[in-house]
Amino acid sequence: MIGLGIDLCAIARAERLLAKDGGFLRRYFTEDEQAYLKARGNMAAQSLAAMFAAKEALLKAMGLGLGSGVELRDISVSHDQNGRPFYTLTGKAAEKMAAMGAKEALVSLTHEDGMAAAMAVIQ
Repeated sequence: MIGLGIDLCAIARAERLLAKDGGFLRRYFTEDEQAYLKARGNMAAQSLAAMFAAKEALLKAMGLGLGSGVELRDISVSHDQNGRPFYTLTGKAAEKMAAMGAKEALVSLTHEDGMAAAMAVIQ
């Protein structure tokens, strides 16, 4: 294991962000992620909170924080046909992973009782 990160996000915060003009989504989420969230209907806030936590968890696993030069839009959280989340990295995020000698980054998401959490493992 090269890195481990965890993050937590309040679903109520995600609800407030979704109710705004969309600037937060455009700034931190790819177009594919935004489309996924719009398709989630009444589960959008839970998904947004978990996906945002996943992005921050990966930064922590990389030993970085917000403002480190890796843009959150370079860390995309997608889901396979069974709903399993996975990362797709581009730009500085992909460069950092390569520099770390990483083969993959794994993610696990959960939400319960008003909170969403994510764990990232880099191997």
